[in-house]
Amino acid sequence: MDLDSLSFYFAQYGVAAIFVMVFLEYLNLPGFPAGIIMPLSGIMAARGSISFPVVMAVTVAAGLAGSLLLYFLGRKGGSVFLNAYTKRFPKHKEAVEKSLGWLKDKGFWGVFAAKLLPMVRTLISIPAGVLQMDLKKYVISSTMGIFVWNLFFVGAGYLLGDKVFELLA
Repeated sequence: MDLDSLSFYFAQYGVAAIFVMVFLEYLNLPGFPAGIIMPLSGIMAARGSISFPVVMAVTVAAGLAGSLLLYFLGRKGGSVFLNAYTKRFPKHKEAVEKSLGWLKDKGFWGVFAAKLLPMVRTLISIPAGVLQMDLKKYVISSTMGIFVWNLFFVGAGYLLGDKVFELLA
């Protein structure tokens, strides 16, 4: 999805478009890059189309909704998937177990830290579900990490406006 298409959807559908796009981005779907969606939301806030606090609330809610969907997928079927994956790719078994062990050891702060890392931030939800991490702790740590990540990108769009895209290009 290109910048013109996103701008059109954001202008046409406002908050609903922001929510849907951010939700899909947090599902790690191709074509929905945070580096474009989030700053564009901030630009809309800077132009007065929507308030900055509303943009932050909507993007955090959408990010948490996407993260929770992946968490529950991991919780309900993730171990089956991981077992099938490691049988098919036995050389990856050690890395998968090491990653799960790291998350189990770090827990709350592991999810928070992972939410601040590209790619990992969207995928950490599945192993958290596989490990059946306490839902309350998962929601709090995810929300904190999502807030920080989104604040950086939405804030960049808000403060830098269209110049943020010149920097990213």
